[in-house]
Amino acid sequence: MIELRKVERSYKAGHADFWVLRKIDLVIRAGEFVTIMGPSGAGKSSLLNVLALLDDGWKGEYMLGEVEVHTLSRKQRADLARERIGMVFQSYHLLDDLTVAENIELPLSYKNLPAKDRKGMVADILDRFRIVAKKDLYPSQLSGGQQQLVGIARAVVHSPQLLLADEPTGNLHSAQAHEIMDLFCSLNEQGTTIVQVTHAEENARYGSRVLGLQDGWLMRDEDITHGTKEVRN
Repeated sequence: MIELRKVERSYKAGHADFWVLRKIDLVIRAGEFVTIMGPSGAGKSSLLNVLALLDDGWKGEYMLGEVEVHTLSRKQRADLARERIGMVFQSYHLLDDLTVAENIELPLSYKNLPAKDRKGMVADILDRFRIVAKKDLYPSQLSGGQQQLVGIARAVVHSPQLLLADEPTGNLHSAQAHEIMDLFCSLNEQGTTIVQVTHAEENARYGSRVLGLQDGWLMRDEDITHGTKEVRN
Protein backbone atom coordinates (compact mmCIF):
# COMPACT_ATOMS: atom_id res chain seq x y z
CA MET A 1 0.00 0.00 0.00
CA ILE A 2 2.66 2.52 1.13
CA GLU A 3 6.43 2.40 0.75
CA LEU A 4 8.75 5.24 1.68
CA ARG A 5 12.44 5.17 0.82
CA LYS A 6 14.85 7.68 2.38
CA VAL A 7 12.14 10.31 2.79
CA GLU A 8 13.44 13.55 4.31
CA ARG A 9 11.95 16.98 5.02
CA SER A 10 13.71 20.12 6.13
CA TYR A 11 13.03 23.85 6.46
CA LYS A 12 15.43 26.74 6.15
CA ALA A 13 16.32 28.36 9.47
CA GLY A 14 18.59 31.25 8.60
CA HIS A 15 21.55 29.76 6.77
CA ALA A 16 20.99 26.27 8.19
CA ASP A 17 18.54 23.44 7.50
CA PHE A 18 16.12 22.41 10.24
CA TRP A 19 15.28 18.73 9.73
CA VAL A 20 11.84 17.38 10.66
CA LEU A 21 12.12 14.00 8.89
CA ARG A 22 15.35 12.06 8.44
CA LYS A 23 15.86 9.10 6.08
CA ILE A 24 12.47 7.48 6.69
CA ASP A 25 12.22 3.94 5.32
CA LEU A 26 8.74 2.55 5.88
CA VAL A 27 6.33 -0.04 4.50
CA ILE A 28 2.65 -0.05 5.46
CA ARG A 29 0.67 -2.94 4.07
CA ALA A 30 -2.89 -2.63 2.79
CA GLY A 31 -5.36 -3.18 5.61
CA GLU A 32 -3.04 -2.20 8.47
CA PHE A 33 -4.05 0.11 11.32
CA VAL A 34 -0.90 2.04 12.23
CA THR A 35 -0.34 4.59 15.00
CA ILE A 36 2.41 7.22 14.90
CA MET A 37 3.58 8.41 18.32
CA GLY A 38 6.35 10.55 19.73
CA PRO A 39 7.03 13.78 21.65
CA SER A 40 6.13 17.22 20.34
CA GLY A 41 8.42 18.16 17.48
CA ALA A 42 9.23 14.54 16.64
CA GLY A 43 7.94 14.84 13.06
CA LYS A 44 4.58 13.06 13.43
CA SER A 45 2.43 15.62 11.64
CA SER A 46 5.17 16.20 9.06
CA LEU A 47 5.14 12.51 8.18
CA LEU A 48 1.34 12.48 8.03
CA ASN A 49 1.37 15.48 5.68
CA VAL A 50 3.77 13.67 3.36
CA LEU A 51 1.54 10.58 3.35
CA ALA A 52 -1.52 12.78 2.70
CA LEU A 53 0.17 14.42 -0.32
CA LEU A 54 -0.28 17.81 1.34
CA ASP A 55 3.45 18.62 1.33
CA ASP A 56 5.57 18.92 -1.82
CA GLY A 57 8.83 19.87 -0.13
CA TRP A 58 10.13 16.42 0.84
CA LYS A 59 12.86 14.37 -0.81
CA GLY A 60 13.02 10.62 -1.38
CA GLU A 61 10.68 8.06 -2.89
CA TYR A 62 7.02 7.41 -2.07
CA MET A 63 5.00 4.56 -3.55
CA LEU A 64 1.22 4.59 -2.98
CA GLY A 65 0.06 1.26 -4.32
CA GLU A 66 1.51 1.04 -7.80
CA VAL A 67 1.89 4.83 -8.16
CA GLU A 68 5.31 6.50 -7.89
CA VAL A 69 4.19 9.64 -6.06
CA HIS A 70 7.64 11.25 -6.26
CA THR A 71 7.35 11.41 -10.06
CA LEU A 72 3.95 13.14 -10.12
CA SER A 73 3.14 16.80 -10.65
CA ARG A 74 1.34 18.77 -7.94
CA LYS A 75 -1.97 18.45 -9.82
CA GLN A 76 -1.52 14.70 -10.26
CA ARG A 77 -0.81 14.32 -6.54
CA ALA A 78 -3.95 16.31 -5.68
CA ASP A 79 -6.06 14.13 -7.99
CA LEU A 80 -4.58 10.99 -6.43
CA ALA A 81 -5.30 12.26 -2.91
CA ARG A 82 -8.94 13.03 -3.76
CA GLU A 83 -9.37 9.56 -5.23
CA ARG A 84 -7.73 7.42 -2.56
CA ILE A 85 -7.16 9.36 0.67
CA GLY A 86 -9.37 10.65 3.48
CA MET A 87 -7.82 13.10 5.95
CA VAL A 88 -8.97 13.99 9.46
CA PHE A 89 -7.33 17.28 10.52
CA GLN A 90 -6.61 18.24 14.11
CA SER A 91 -7.92 21.75 13.38
CA TYR A 92 -11.01 20.55 11.45
CA HIS A 93 -10.42 22.53 8.18
CA LEU A 94 -14.15 22.88 7.58
CA LEU A 95 -15.31 25.52 5.10
CA ASP A 96 -17.10 28.27 7.01
CA ASP A 97 -19.48 29.20 4.19
CA LEU A 98 -20.76 25.63 3.72
CA THR A 99 -23.30 23.84 5.90
CA VAL A 100 -22.48 20.58 7.68
CA ALA A 101 -24.10 18.57 4.87
CA GLU A 102 -22.27 20.56 2.20
CA ASN A 103 -18.92 20.13 3.95
CA ILE A 104 -19.44 16.37 4.13
CA GLU A 105 -20.49 16.21 0.47
CA LEU A 106 -17.37 18.03 -0.70
CA PRO A 107 -15.17 14.93 -1.36
CA LEU A 108 -18.02 13.39 -3.37
CA SER A 109 -18.17 16.42 -5.65
CA TYR A 110 -14.85 15.32 -7.18
CA LYS A 111 -16.30 11.96 -8.17
CA ASN A 112 -18.49 11.21 -11.17
CA LEU A 113 -21.60 10.53 -9.10
CA PRO A 114 -25.20 11.63 -9.72
CA ALA A 115 -26.43 14.27 -7.26
CA LYS A 116 -29.03 11.84 -5.92
CA ASP A 117 -26.33 9.31 -5.00
CA ARG A 118 -24.20 11.97 -3.32
CA LYS A 119 -27.16 13.16 -1.24
CA GLY A 120 -27.92 9.58 -0.23
CA MET A 121 -24.34 8.94 0.89
CA VAL A 122 -24.33 12.16 2.91
CA ALA A 123 -27.67 11.22 4.52
CA ASP A 124 -26.26 7.82 5.49
CA ILE A 125 -23.15 9.29 7.11
CA LEU A 126 -25.17 11.97 8.93
CA ASP A 127 -27.30 9.22 10.40
CA ARG A 128 -24.28 7.06 11.24
CA PHE A 129 -22.68 9.94 13.16
CA ARG A 130 -26.00 10.99 14.68
CA ILE A 131 -25.67 14.56 13.45
CA VAL A 132 -28.74 14.74 11.19
CA ALA A 133 -30.10 17.62 13.28
CA LYS A 134 -26.92 19.62 12.54
CA LYS A 135 -26.96 19.18 8.76
CA ASP A 136 -28.10 22.75 7.95
CA LEU A 137 -25.87 24.49 10.49
CA TYR A 138 -22.58 26.21 9.70
CA PRO A 139 -19.25 25.36 11.40
CA SER A 140 -19.38 28.54 13.50
CA GLN A 141 -22.60 27.26 15.06
CA LEU A 142 -20.98 24.01 16.24
CA SER A 143 -18.87 23.15 19.26
CA GLY A 144 -15.30 21.98 18.76
CA GLY A 145 -16.31 18.35 19.30
CA GLN A 146 -19.15 18.66 16.79
CA GLN A 147 -16.80 20.17 14.22
CA GLN A 148 -14.42 17.26 14.73
CA LEU A 149 -17.24 14.78 14.11
CA VAL A 150 -18.13 16.58 10.88
CA GLY A 151 -14.47 16.51 9.82
CA ILE A 152 -14.29 12.76 10.39
CA ALA A 153 -17.59 12.21 8.57
CA ARG A 154 -16.24 14.18 5.60
CA ALA A 155 -13.06 12.09 5.57
CA VAL A 156 -14.85 8.74 5.42
CA VAL A 157 -17.94 9.52 3.31
CA HIS A 158 -16.22 8.52 0.04
CA SER A 159 -14.84 5.24 1.48
CA PRO A 160 -11.14 6.05 0.95
CA GLN A 161 -8.55 3.31 0.59
CA LEU A 162 -6.29 5.20 3.02
CA LEU A 163 -7.56 7.14 6.04
CA LEU A 164 -5.12 9.50 7.76
CA ALA A 165 -6.03 11.08 11.10
CA ASP A 166 -4.16 13.72 13.10
CA GLU A 167 -5.26 13.47 16.77
CA PRO A 168 -8.76 12.36 15.69
CA THR A 169 -10.28 12.34 19.19
CA GLY A 170 -8.45 15.32 20.67
CA ASN A 171 -11.58 17.48 20.90
CA LEU A 172 -14.12 14.78 21.79
CA HIS A 173 -15.40 13.67 25.16
CA SER A 174 -14.58 10.09 26.17
CA ALA A 175 -17.81 8.49 24.94
CA GLN A 176 -17.49 10.14 21.51
CA ALA A 177 -13.82 9.19 21.37
CA HIS A 178 -14.63 5.52 21.96
CA GLU A 179 -17.31 5.65 19.25
CA ILE A 180 -14.90 7.16 16.74
CA MET A 181 -12.19 4.62 17.48
CA ASP A 182 -14.74 1.81 17.18
CA LEU A 183 -15.76 3.29 13.82
CA PHE A 184 -12.12 3.32 12.71
CA CYS A 185 -11.82 -0.34 13.70
CA SER A 186 -14.95 -1.16 11.69
CA LEU A 187 -13.58 0.66 8.64
CA ASN A 188 -10.27 -1.14 9.07
CA GLU A 189 -12.01 -4.51 9.24
CA GLN A 190 -13.72 -3.60 5.95
CA GLY A 191 -10.34 -3.06 4.31
CA THR A 192 -9.49 0.62 4.89
CA THR A 193 -5.82 1.22 5.70
CA ILE A 194 -5.59 3.64 8.64
CA VAL A 195 -2.68 5.74 9.90
CA GLN A 196 -3.33 7.91 12.96
CA VAL A 197 -1.18 10.34 14.91
CA THR A 198 -2.04 10.38 18.59
CA HIS A 199 -0.63 11.06 22.04
CA ALA A 200 -3.24 8.75 23.59
CA GLU A 201 -1.96 5.27 24.48
CA GLU A 202 -5.58 4.13 24.65
CA ASN A 203 -6.14 5.08 21.00
CA ALA A 204 -2.96 3.29 19.99
CA ARG A 205 -4.32 0.03 21.40
CA TYR A 206 -7.08 0.03 18.77
CA GLY A 207 -4.44 -0.47 16.07
CA SER A 208 -2.04 -3.30 15.35
CA ARG A 209 1.24 -1.42 14.96
CA VAL A 210 2.98 1.57 16.55
CA LEU A 211 5.68 3.71 14.94
CA GLY A 212 7.82 5.85 17.23
CA LEU A 213 9.40 9.06 15.95
CA GLN A 214 12.03 11.15 17.69
CA ASP A 215 13.74 14.24 16.27
CA GLY A 216 12.54 13.25 12.80
CA TRP A 217 14.00 9.73 12.95
CA LEU A 218 11.94 6.55 12.92
CA MET A 219 13.20 4.89 16.09
CA ARG A 220 10.62 2.20 16.85
CA ASP A 221 8.38 -0.10 14.85
CA GLU A 222 6.20 -2.18 17.14
CA ASP A 223 3.83 -4.89 16.03
CA ILE A 224 1.47 -5.06 19.00
CA THR A 225 0.87 -8.76 18.34
CA HIS A 226 4.42 -9.89 17.74
CA GLY A 227 6.61 -7.51 19.71
CA THR A 228 8.94 -4.60 19.09
CA LYS A 229 11.43 -4.08 16.29
CA GLU A 230 13.99 -1.34 16.93
CA VAL A 231 14.74 0.72 13.83
CA ARG A 232 18.29 1.93 13.35
CA ASN A 233 19.08 4.51 10.67
